[in-house]
Amino acid sequence: MSRKQNNLKKIKSLCYLTLGGSLSYQLIYFKKDFNGYYDTFLRPLSQLLDPEWAHKIGVSAIKYGIFPQESFQDPNVLKTKFLKYELSNPIGIAAGFDKHGDAVTGLRRLGFSIVEIGSVTPEPQPGNPKPRVFRLPEDNAVINRYGFNSEGHNGVFQKVKNLDKALLQNGLLGINLGKNKNSIDATQDYISGIKKFYDVADYFVINISSPNTPGLRSLQNKEELQKLLAAVNKTLNTLQTETRPPLLLKLAPDLSLEEIKDIVAVIMKKDTKVDGLIIANTTIERPSLINKVYASEVGGLSGKPLANKSTDMIRTVYKLTKGSIPIIGVGGVFSGQDAYDKILAGASAVQIYTALIYHGPPIVTKIKTELAELLIKDGYGNVSEAVGKGLK
Repeated sequence: MSRKQNNLKKIKSLCYLTLGGSLSYQLIYFKKDFNGYYDTFLRPLSQLLDPEWAHKIGVSAIKYGIFPQESFQDPNVLKTKFLKYELSNPIGIAAGFDKHGDAVTGLRRLGFSIVEIGSVTPEPQPGNPKPRVFRLPEDNAVINRYGFNSEGHNGVFQKVKNLDKALLQNGLLGINLGKNKNSIDATQDYISGIKKFYDVADYFVINISSPNTPGLRSLQNKEELQKLLAAVNKTLNTLQTETRPPLLLKLAPDLSLEEIKDIVAVIMKKDTKVDGLIIANTTIERPSLINKVYASEVGGLSGKPLANKSTDMIRTVYKLTKGSIPIIGVGGVFSGQDAYDKILAGASAVQIYTALIYHGPPIVTKIKTELAELLIKDGYGNVSEAVGKGLK
């Protein structure tokens, strides 16, 4: 072997050794301090990727257990009663993250007590043209106009029909239902979803508040809502009463007070009732955004700019219903204080979405730890004791 070849062999061996050592270090760091590793390496890397690709990769990583299971043990102070369920903590993942039911058990392993999938439409549809997701990091916000991209009832059902509920460890599986873009009968779209997922859903969500499907929000109008909920309730009443999943309605944050009052009047009636509300969906408003590059993009805005708006709406609805209808609060939750604000306003549980996009799995434990400290500081024994206590 010539001297040149020998030197090349040594250089190649050194490269392999360096690469192996680097990968070993990364693996040890990943396992020993996942939170630190995520903040130092994975978080900056994810922000360099196209937002939709980063979303898909994140869902896949959670699905296949790439991220470690949460080691945090929920303290008793985080217990909450929501609908007919007792939960170990009030933190859920909002619909829109796991649209197709790919990562249900993986999300539960991260510490979420509520995993809501969808929105799911009856027939598969691609959604709106790309690009359709935009990060506004200066605002801790995201604008999306996905447009109910869905694998359809049959495709999603195949993934969740044999889900071992024991793997959810008393966590809930919510099925968020949407309508197809070109549907001529929206009511039938929602009814078919209820019939399809009746045996697997812990609760249903009627999503009539996404801004990205033409005409969808008009279903929040009093007359349209009455027709829709009357038909949905009639369908639910024909199914087995003992196992009837609770019915929730997801509302837009852009409703006027009069529109909110009309909705409350409808959902308080026996024939058009709901068992709970999700407040709120994304907003079409653009409140003083710092990022001017994407601020004018069409779509729903989520994240920090929505925080106060959704909390105020929770407070309003809680007062109007006198606390009789359980609420999931969603919109701009990045910390324990954000979650606590929504609980004090009247929410029994809270969902996150944008915070997970920016901060990854460690955000779940962070929010729960901070929330537990706030509840203990104020003398509450559990979350349920604090619901609505911030109203004046």
